Amino acid sequence: MKNDDKEFWSFQKKVLTLHPILSPGLIERSFIRNSPRGETLNTYIQKMYAIVIINGQQFKVEEGKKLFVHHIRNAEAGQTVEFDKVLLIADGDAVKVGAPVVEGAKVVVEVNTPLVKGDKVIVFKMKRRKDSRKKNGHRQQFSEVTVKSIVA
Repeated sequence: MKNDDKEFWSFQKKVLTLHPILSPGLIERSFIRNSPRGETLNTYIQKMYAIVIINGQQFKVEEGKKLFVHHIRNAEAGQTVEFDKVLLIADGDAVKVGAPVVEGAKVVVEVNTPLVKGDKVIVFKMKRRKDSRKKNGHRQQFSEVTVKSIVA
């Protein structure tokens, strides 16, 4: 940068140090122009998120996010379900990593559609010159849920 640029722009950075695999890097980066109006350009803010185990799979969840998870038995549309196997919670600079789970943390979701069928997958097996062919199809069952809240 030139000397004129240093006087014209001021940079502010906030950096998180997290688990090396789960680290989102820069949390907030602001470029503030030193002008009479003091306008702000390009601000990136990391939302609160959690990594939770739902039916044996790990999901990164944020409030308001829609997810397709493996079918939740005995769930009805509009019902709220709580999951307490929370592995990590990040809220700005505060990060909680469980060993193996975060104590007292839970994720509350609302079931939108209790049963959604995934795309059909065709399994075709054949042995050449043996007159042996086998064709199977499979459709995975999912539930569509919306994350209502993350309780730390």
